[in-house]
Amino acid sequence: MMKEIAIIGDQFMLPEIFQAKLIEACGTSITTRLKKENWPDEPMEHGYATNGMEGLKEYFGNADDIVDFIGDAEILVTQLAPMSRAMFARLPNLKMIAVSRGGPVNIDMNAARDHKVLVVNTPGRNASAVAEFTLGAMLSQTRKITAGHEALRAGNWRGDLYRADVAGRELSEMTIGVIGYGNIGTKVVKLLRAFGARVLVHDPYIQLTPDDMASGVELVSFDRLLTQADVVTLHARVTDETRNIMNAEAFAKMRPGSIFLNTARGPMCDYEALYAALASGHLGGAMLETFAIEPVPVDWPLLQLPNVTITPHIAGASVRTVTFAAEQAAEEVRRFLAGEPAKNAC
Repeated sequence: MMKEIAIIGDQFMLPEIFQAKLIEACGTSITTRLKKENWPDEPMEHGYATNGMEGLKEYFGNADDIVDFIGDAEILVTQLAPMSRAMFARLPNLKMIAVSRGGPVNIDMNAARDHKVLVVNTPGRNASAVAEFTLGAMLSQTRKITAGHEALRAGNWRGDLYRADVAGRELSEMTIGVIGYGNIGTKVVKLLRAFGARVLVHDPYIQLTPDDMASGVELVSFDRLLTQADVVTLHARVTDETRNIMNAEAFAKMRPGSIFLNTARGPMCDYEALYAALASGHLGGAMLETFAIEPVPVDWPLLQLPNVTITPHIAGASVRTVTFAAEQAAEEVRRFLAGEPAKNAC
């Protein structure tokens, strides 16, 4: 008997890609139906803003529409569709949800357990994309790409950027501090090694790979990383320990003229403290990709500083992220149908 799979994609995680990868993995044992939501052309929602969706984060879609679409399907494959406790109660046939993201924050996991629904995710789906983006962000600051671009846009030819006391620095002569050594942090470290940079890592819950250790990568304390690094780049998860980890005290410990990058999550950074450190000249620059509130206000003070590069949370937005996540989700569905244990059960 063929299994019915409901696929809810969007304008990034295209439902057609999900479908193609599912057919590759599962063959003719499945039937699919597709729904395409309008994210990112329309913003996500958060559970604190909608009755009945408490506890859910970063989701997109109307609960009634989603329940009607899933119907009798046993399997849901999605990126952003919410699943609240009330929605689980209305979907007695649902047995599995594959969420194509690193954390299933759009799913009420307690409700999933109570209703005996397996939830799997796709960890590391955008790790390569974010790591590459981080190196680009780093170079935009260290090689004065942003400064030159902004000056030319304003009609100013910055010939002084060739002065020895102003020119940018090469990564090969710099010390880079990497906070967080997970899927993304390890890839950032690997790329930095290729540039010849000295690399310091802070993560109290890991050990360095033998390859990184042999290449001179050092596992150090948080304070040592801050005081020795020319560039500090953030790649940890948001936890009670890491929330606001980059605060006024941390920025004060960083080397004068050093650079801060955040391509991880906004809640780990005190942006008012960062603004003060940049405006005072203590920090030389920053590159920011994620924020506590998104989109950021148009009058946000950090937008006005010339030594800051800001992008709209796009580090993970690559075509390979889409296909890789769909491949991981499809393999989890195949394993479920074959009675094999999940690789990434949440």
